[in-house]
Amino acid sequence: MSGESDDREKKELDTLVENISRILQHEDEAIYSREVVEEFRNPSNIGRMKDPDGQGIADGLCGDTMEFYIKVSSERIETCAFYTDGCGPTIACGSRLARFVTGMNLEAAMLVTPNDLVSLMNGLPPDHEHCATLAVIALRNALRDYGKRAGTKGMRE
Repeated sequence: MSGESDDREKKELDTLVENISRILQHEDEAIYSREVVEEFRNPSNIGRMKDPDGQGIADGLCGDTMEFYIKVSSERIETCAFYTDGCGPTIACGSRLARFVTGMNLEAAMLVTPNDLVSLMNGLPPDHEHCATLAVIALRNALRDYGKRAGTKGMRE
């Protein structure tokens, strides 16, 4: 008898988890653009990079931390990765920015602004726009770090 009761409780718990997941998914889609939801559900380029040519870190006022790592070849970002302990929109911003700047020359990457990233994300709620700023600052810090290591004056500014 106990086995049947355990099975029923497991099925009820599974159903509850499914229902909560559907509610959360619906709420996410009501608040964030499709691009933001897709990026934080399926982030790319996430993880710390071993032996990067440049690495940068930024701490947000919200308590999130963002790290960016770059590998450079012929003055272009060959590979870019990020790591964060932040919320969904922070993950989305790191993921989208890392993909956006991969292949970009260093000077152009340094000119990317938080507003550019918000546009790439098809918008962010005002209380999460700081996530884009956090990602861009971390990237710029990685570019500056690369400049210091490589002796490239333009990346130090």
